[in-house]
Amino acid sequence: MKSFIPPFKTAAPASNARNLLKTLGQTAIFWLVFLYLLPRGILALSTHFELPNFLAMPFLGWSAFIVFSTLGLYSGYTMSWLGKGTPLPLDCPNQLVIQGPYRWVRNPMAVAGIGQGICVGIILGSYFVILYALAGGVLWHYLVRPVEEQDLAKRFGAAYLSYQQNTKCWLPKI
Repeated sequence: MKSFIPPFKTAAPASNARNLLKTLGQTAIFWLVFLYLLPRGILALSTHFELPNFLAMPFLGWSAFIVFSTLGLYSGYTMSWLGKGTPLPLDCPNQLVIQGPYRWVRNPMAVAGIGQGICVGIILGSYFVILYALAGGVLWHYLVRPVEEQDLAKRFGAAYLSYQQNTKCWLPKI
């Protein structure tokens, strides 16, 4: 079965600052598309078709959004600074990253992104935005994660396999 995920390619040598800037640029694009434009489109469609929504809870949503955003930014920083690359498959890290938030969970950026999406749904009062975020998590888990983990095992061997065995995918180890 051929994957739709692009082949993984390690980042060319660059300074930590350059990797961090590239990661921040990728993050800004991700946030704009997946946390603003698509949720706004989903809300507009659900409103147009008079589908049910709920009372928006901006304080709760924004408070949790800040927590998940902090996790995502810290993960991106760790990936670019210690991993010597970026989160993108075509510019991925050269070093196995198991520090920072990666100590507690293997995929803190996915946890952060899905959490942020759910928060946007809470801010907008949209069941369908929350479902969109959860669907993104399911797609990531079954389509992207296996390919990413195969690549990591190939590139980092026993070190990654040990990390994978000792660190959960979604739930933080305490």
